[in-house]
Amino acid sequence: MPNQTSTFDAVDRQLLTALQRDGRATVGELAERVALSASPCWRRIKHLEEAGVIEGYHARLSRQKLGYGVTGFVHLQMENHTPQAAESFERAVVALPQVLSCHNISGRYDYQLEVVGVDLAAFAEFARTQIRALPGVREISTSFSLKEVKRALALPVL
Repeated sequence: MPNQTSTFDAVDRQLLTALQRDGRATVGELAERVALSASPCWRRIKHLEEAGVIEGYHARLSRQKLGYGVTGFVHLQMENHTPQAAESFERAVVALPQVLSCHNISGRYDYQLEVVGVDLAAFAEFARTQIRALPGVREISTSFSLKEVKRALALPVL
């Protein structure tokens, strides 16, 4: 797929940046930030949504205030690498709400999960009962976050 950013002009980039900073901004507020009137601004936003560039609008929640004191990165090695095994594993992992992200990765391990737990005991229980039970898992290795240095939700808009 060609680089879609080449079709964005400066106003589109400003709109995308502004929306990432404040997804609750009104069309009027956004229009003012990018020096457009409301109607053209709204049309641009709709075009970006329809093109799939804007996938949704979300609230950023505090992990700590929701009681999640532990974040772990779980690396998984799979028994086999058939498309059916991958599909079965991926379908099962998507259903686990404690798993915030799952990436199919290169290297020694096949997948990396970002997982939250209330505390270490809850995390350990989840790993023993849920992660080990995922289809096709051969090996698990977990690292725990000692301190979150950066968690960017905004993508750079080039």
